[in-house]
Amino acid sequence: MQESLTYFNLTRQEATIYITLSINGAMTGYEVAKETGISRSNVYTNLASLVEKGAAYLIEEKAKKYTPIPIDEFCNNKIRQMKELKVKLIENMPKRQAEDNGYITVQGKINILDKIKNMISQAKERIYISISNETMETILPYLKESISKGLKVVIISERPFKLEGAVIYYAKREEYQIRLIVDSTKVLTGEIIDENNSTCLYSKKQNLVNLFKESLKNEIKLIELTNRKDD
Repeated sequence: MQESLTYFNLTRQEATIYITLSINGAMTGYEVAKETGISRSNVYTNLASLVEKGAAYLIEEKAKKYTPIPIDEFCNNKIRQMKELKVKLIENMPKRQAEDNGYITVQGKINILDKIKNMISQAKERIYISISNETMETILPYLKESISKGLKVVIISERPFKLEGAVIYYAKREEYQIRLIVDSTKVLTGEIIDENNSTCLYSKKQNLVNLFKESLKNEIKLIELTNRKDD
């Protein structure tokens, strides 16, 4: 839980104190220090920071107490602020002269999943993807959204599952391998293993895109031929 709260701009100590307030309700700095084992000086510094960051309110009584802002309200406030900031940044960020068309390495499971989600969300016509069922569960909402917008979605996976509107092929595949082609203009390929051992290559190089398109087409043909023999 602490780790998740750090994504909302809280330090680990602030997160610990916020959780403590959420469990116990309004508390004085002394009570927080006693409950958490954090020094009183650090507790008061962190409590003031929580108030400043919109995670807690100060209750002015005989003894100053601090009460947490409910987690849904706190998160919603932060998300709304980030959305407003996003609009300003997009409007004011200097424009890039030309998009990089080289070979870009994307490392780390979270970063790769973000890249997959962004590529799918930005697709305009078609999506071809070969991926494990475990990773599929993570990106399924984005594929459903693409289908609802009328995009062609073709999937190669190792185990049967249902996704209405998608063309699905089942085949044995490398457990961690990911291959994604979007609009015949972008490709992502590599492995998703864990946070420290996941690496993918992203590119808009047409020769690489064409290479992977042919590879996927051949794999699909082989699956179809195999299925006919089995029938």
